[in-house]
Amino acid sequence: MVLEGWIILAAAVLLLLYTAAIYNRLVRLRALVREGFSGITVQLRRRADLIPNLVEAVKGYATHEREVFEEVSANRSKALSAGSVEATAQADAQMTGLLGRLFAVAEAYPELRANTNFLQLQDQLSSIEGELQGARRYYNATVRDLNTSIQSFPALVVAQPLGFHEEPFYQDEDQSIQTAPKVSFTRPAA
Repeated sequence: MVLEGWIILAAAVLLLLYTAAIYNRLVRLRALVREGFSGITVQLRRRADLIPNLVEAVKGYATHEREVFEEVSANRSKALSAGSVEATAQADAQMTGLLGRLFAVAEAYPELRANTNFLQLQDQLSSIEGELQGARRYYNATVRDLNTSIQSFPALVVAQPLGFHEEPFYQDEDQSIQTAPKVSFTRPAA
């Protein structure tokens, strides 16, 4: 009778320790997801801090492109103030498109493209974009790990009652990247 009591107590202690291990793993994964999102926002801030310098460099050569400059400046603050993963991804996509337009304006000015300061800014932006891409991949990998754990048995028994929930992936909503581009070679008129 006493032995049965010790066995039940040992089983209860083991179950408690196993539950604590699952909980601690979920806490660690949630912290990694938050760290991953923080990495994205750090890179977005670095890019946003670089944008005024890019705009000023291009503005000196292309004074009649005021609309592009105003849109870039307006969207810069949106990218910095987005709170959720979805809002941040949307603001990021808009800013990426606007930067493309800004560089398209710059392409029309050979003197600007040869300007050392502009080239350095362009290199810095390229570096930041690479780091931002890495931060997005890291975030999505940590979200995948957390979501997989939350959905897997036995962790799902612990996760939901203790307030753990799935996190959203960082996704680009631009539908144009979801399909292959159409390439057409036309023959010159004879």
